[in-house]
Amino acid sequence: MDKFIVSARKYRPQTFDTVVGQQHITTTLKNAIKQSQLAHAFLFCGPRGVGKTTCARILAKTINCEHATPEGEACNECNSCISFNLGTSLNIHELDAASNNSVDDIRTLVDQVRFAPQAGKYKVYIIDEVHMLSSSAFNAFLKTLEEPPSYAIFILATTEKHKILPTILSRCQIFDFKRITTNDTVEHLEAICEKEGVVADKAALQTIAQKSEGCMRDALSIMDKIVSFTNGELNYNNTLEHLNILDEDYYFRLIDLMMQQDLSGAMLLYDDINRKGFEGDLVLNGFASFIRNLLVSKDEKVVALLDTVESFKQRYINTAKNIPPPVLISALNILNEAEIGYRAARNKRLHVELTLIKLCYLQQAIELAAGDATLHKKKIVEQATAVPFRKIRPILAPSKDDKKAGAPGASPVKTTGARLIIEEPKPRPEAVPAPAEAKPPARKIASLEKLRKQFKENNVEQIDIPLTQEALNAAWKDFIVQLKENKNSAAQSFDLAQLKVLDENSFYVYTANAIEYRFVESCKTETSEFLQQKLSNSQLQFYIIKRENKEVHESNEPKRLTAVQQYQKMIEKYPLVKELKEKLKMELDR
Repeated sequence: MDKFIVSARKYRPQTFDTVVGQQHITTTLKNAIKQSQLAHAFLFCGPRGVGKTTCARILAKTINCEHATPEGEACNECNSCISFNLGTSLNIHELDAASNNSVDDIRTLVDQVRFAPQAGKYKVYIIDEVHMLSSSAFNAFLKTLEEPPSYAIFILATTEKHKILPTILSRCQIFDFKRITTNDTVEHLEAICEKEGVVADKAALQTIAQKSEGCMRDALSIMDKIVSFTNGELNYNNTLEHLNILDEDYYFRLIDLMMQQDLSGAMLLYDDINRKGFEGDLVLNGFASFIRNLLVSKDEKVVALLDTVESFKQRYINTAKNIPPPVLISALNILNEAEIGYRAARNKRLHVELTLIKLCYLQQAIELAAGDATLHKKKIVEQATAVPFRKIRPILAPSKDDKKAGAPGASPVKTTGARLIIEEPKPRPEAVPAPAEAKPPARKIASLEKLRKQFKENNVEQIDIPLTQEALNAAWKDFIVQLKENKNSAAQSFDLAQLKVLDENSFYVYTANAIEYRFVESCKTETSEFLQQKLSNSQLQFYIIKRENKEVHESNEPKRLTAVQQYQKMIEKYPLVKELKEKLKMELDR
C-alpha cells in the first residue's frame, strides 16, 4: 500500500505557471529573473494558503537552475533542480520563525550567510512566519538584511504584515498576495479530480471553494475529507452534509412563506431545520447571506457579485423580481440585529422564532409605516382659531340732501357709489373687582422665575468676618487637634509653624525648614477649607514662607520682597488693586 500524500502537498506547484491566482506576482518574478534584476530581499505577505511559501521555493529553485527556460522557468532536469525536488539542496535554507524566534537563532543564520555556495549561484534563506521574531531578533537581522553578500537572497513570508518593523519593510521588496477567486479554485479542483479519477459535481466544488474563502490549501483539505467520506464521489448533497451547510432551498421556501405572511409554515420549517441539528446563529447568518444575494440579483449591473452555486443563479434572479427592495433591506436589518443579540439571548430558539415573527409581518409593518393602511397614528394639534378683525358695515353714498347739509366732522369726499366706514370699537366695560372671598388664585411662577427665586433663597449673601490674630491662632489649634485625631504626621509641623496676619483675608505661615514646609504644603487645601468655615471668611487664604530661624522677628524679613509682600505694598498705594483681585478671584504666586 502506497503512502497517502494529501493533495495540498502532492499537487503543490513546481513552476510559476502552475501557481493559481497570483499571476501579478509570478509574472514580475519571471521578468526579474530574465532581466537579472533580482532584489537581495523579498517579503511575501498575504492570507494563509494562497502560495507565499510555494512561490518562495519556486523562486529559490529557478534562480539556481543551470538551464533556465527563456520564459524564466526552472528546467526540472539539472542537478540543482533535481536536488531541490528531492529536498537535498544545500543552497536553500528554510527557517520557521514561529519556533526559532530568538536572537541566537538569527545569529546562527547570520553566521551561515558568510559561507559562499559550493554549487550554484545563490544561497537562498526562506524565513516563514517572520512576524513571530522578537524585537531583538529583528534588530540583530537588520544589518545583514540591508547589506548581504552578493550570493545571499532572503525571502520572508508572513500573514501579518503590520507586525513587522518598518526598518525591515524598508529593506525588502514587498509582494502582496491576494485571495484566490472562487472560479480559479473550482478550475484547480476540477483538474485534480480529473487526475485522481474522482467523480465530482461542479456545484459541490463551488460549495467547497466558497467554504475555503480564497484559501487553496483549505479547499484541497476539504476535498480530501469529502472524497474519503463518500468513497471517491463528490456530489452536492454529500458536500452540504459533510460541511454542515444548510441547503439554500430552505431559504427559498422561507422567503416564500415570509412574503405570504404564513407564520405557522415558517415556524414548522424552522422546526424541521432545528431537528437536523443546525444552530440558530447558522440559520440567521445563512438567511442574511441569502437576502444579500437577492438584493444583488435585483440589478443586472451587479449580478456578477452573486456568490452562489451556478444552478441557483437564475432562481435568485426570478425570486428577486417579486420582492420589493424595501422589504429586503428591512429584513436584512432585522437579521443583522438578531445575529448580534443571539449570543446574549438565554432562550436561543425563542430568539430565532421572534425574528421569524418579525419577518413574516414585515410587509404589513412597512405598509403601516408608509400610511397605506387605514390605521395609523396622527399627531394631535390645537384647532385653528379665526383672527379677530374689527367689524365693518357697508353704507350707501350720501344723498344730495346730505351733501348740502354736510355731515358734521366729516371731510367732503367725492364718491360715485357705496363706501365703507370703519366703525370704531366700543370701549370695553371696566372689570368689576371680585369680592375678597372669590379672589382668583395667584398666578403660578414661571419655571425660570421659580429657579431664580430658589437660587436667591439658597444663596444668601454671606458677610465675611475680617481676620484677627487671636481668632486665627484659636482656629489653627483646632485644626492641629483634628490632625492629631486623624493621626496625620503633619500635625507636628503645624504645631511648630508661626502665624502672622497680613490683612483681613490673608496671613503668613512661617516654617523653620524644608521638611515642615512640605508637610504644611501637603495639607494646604484641607487647611484652607477648615479655616474658611471656622473663621466664616470665604476669601481667606494663606502663604507659606520657609525660614531657617525658628523665631520670627520683623528685623529678619528677607531683603528681597516676595510676591505677597510686593502685593501688600501695592494695595497700600493703590487700594483698587485689591478690589480687582477679589472680583476676579485671583491668587498670588509664592
